[in-house]
Amino acid sequence: MSVRSSAVSLFAHAAMVVGAILTVTILLAAMPGHNAPAVLTVSQPQQQSAATQPVPNIPRGSIRMDANDERANETAAVSDMSAMHGSSAHMHMTEMRPQTPADVARANQIVTQLRAGIEKYKDYHVALNEGYKIFLLNLPQPEYHFTKYGNGFMEAFRFDPSQPTSLLYRKTADGYELAGAMYTMPKGATEEQLNERVPLSVAMWHLHTNLCMPPRGELKTADWSKFGLKGSITTQEACDDAGGKFHPSIFGWMVHVYPYEDSLDKIFAMHHQD
Repeated sequence: MSVRSSAVSLFAHAAMVVGAILTVTILLAAMPGHNAPAVLTVSQPQQQSAATQPVPNIPRGSIRMDANDERANETAAVSDMSAMHGSSAHMHMTEMRPQTPADVARANQIVTQLRAGIEKYKDYHVALNEGYKIFLLNLPQPEYHFTKYGNGFMEAFRFDPSQPTSLLYRKTADGYELAGAMYTMPKGATEEQLNERVPLSVAMWHLHTNLCMPPRGELKTADWSKFGLKGSITTQEACDDAGGKFHPSIFGWMVHVYPYEDSLDKIFAMHHQD
């Protein structure tokens, strides 16, 4: 092979490698939950101390950590999520569509596949051993998300009802009880794409929006009536005036499924306590 031919071949190979790296980088940026906040203990006004909560024995390496200040700020914001109901300036929800027999059949199929896929995770140790990470372990919550980020990445490309992005658990005296699961889609997904996954006549997908976080280093002293997902600040301009950092949306589209309930309205409820 000539020197010229070898050089051309080498250049082509290098271009393919660079192209692949760029493609993965772009997909990771669009992935729901990628670079998601880590498990951190945060302080907010009127927040219950986590020290009073029983903490089960967690295998080493099962907790996702992230020391980045910006991600720590976003982590603090998520403590408000479980109490949010319905569309608001901080949450966009899809509109319910007229229900069809085909939608009901598809929803029931999703539930059947989900039950089969997560049955083994009724033992939460199995979930931890298979790569699910506890999100915000030290923050008292009605239900805890055990997230497998590889599943979240794959949900940008395909939908497998048996492999959700997150498992939803309720804390018990001696561990965690499996209650449901969560599917995700990238922020830029259209309602038609969401409907193809889980019918919009059965479930409402939601997206957390218009988050203004306080300036770096002021997390503990911030006025949380203004900042966070319950705060009064909902625009870029107002957030800039307050010296905060604005996020038009965080994470991606989400939908919860509680497959052990006895009716579709309870199975696809926004929160288990609904």
